[in-house]
Amino acid sequence: MVVELINPDGLPKPDVYRQMAVASGTKLVFLAGQVARDAEGRKVGEGDLAAQVEQAYLNVATALEGVGGSFDDVAKLTVYVVDWTPEKMPLLGEGVARAAARLGVDPVKPITLLGVAALGEPDLLVEVEATAVLD
Repeated sequence: MVVELINPDGLPKPDVYRQMAVASGTKLVFLAGQVARDAEGRKVGEGDLAAQVEQAYLNVATALEGVGGSFDDVAKLTVYVVDWTPEKMPLLGEGVARAAARLGVDPVKPITLLGVAALGEPDLLVEVEATAVLD
């Protein structure tokens, strides 16, 4: 595997993400933030955080497939959530789980979760940015 996901000794071992990704591939992929838009640019899941998370994760996978990779090649995710509060965590988790089930992947990656005031368009609730490593 090109990307090994680990929780090093001496750090907490969370269930929902890994502390580190060690990559050994030869091609780095820096993917722009993906949002809740389908291939035609139509809005997906307006007002529904879980649906928007699911679509953003699916878009990450689609983009990586376009360069010969897959979601399994993701080394790090950054997730931006509008008006983040801890009460939104179940919806975030639901969207991730639905995307993982559709893709047949383990979505547990090193992740940075950031609460933001707004994104590029007023209907967007989440944006997911990815860094991947391919062989």
